[in-house]
Amino acid sequence: KWRIVLPDNGRQWKDWKQVSTFYSRNRIQTTKYTWFTFLPQNLLRQFYRLGNLYFFFLVVLNWFPRVEVFHREITMLPLVVVLLASMIKDAIEDYSKYQYDKTINFTKTRVFDK
Repeated sequence: KWRIVLPDNGRQWKDWKQVSTFYSRNRIQTTKYTWFTFLPQNLLRQFYRLGNLYFFFLVVLNWFPRVEVFHREITMLPLVVVLLASMIKDAIEDYSKYQYDKTINFTKTRVFDK
C-alpha cells in the first residue's frame, strides 16, 4: 500500500483518519523475546555458543552405556547450571528493556506544527 500524506488544512481530517489506521503506531520495542518465544529462542541462542554445544555433546554421548564415564545426571549438571544462569540473566535484561520501552511509549510528547 502507498502512504498518503495530506496537508493539514482541516478539510481532509476524515480522510486522514481512514488512511492512518492502516499503519502501525509510533512505538518503541527493543525486547528480543515474548512470553511464547522466550524458551525456544533463548535455547537457540545459547546453543550458538561453542562451549554449550560441547557440553551438550558430552551429555548425549554419556547416554550411551559403552561410552558412559560418569552418571548421566552428573554430566548434565554443568550444562543445566550454565543454561539456567544465562536464561535468568537474559530474562532479567529483557524485562528491564520492556519496562524502559513501556515508560518511553507512554510519555507525553509535544507535536510542533507550522
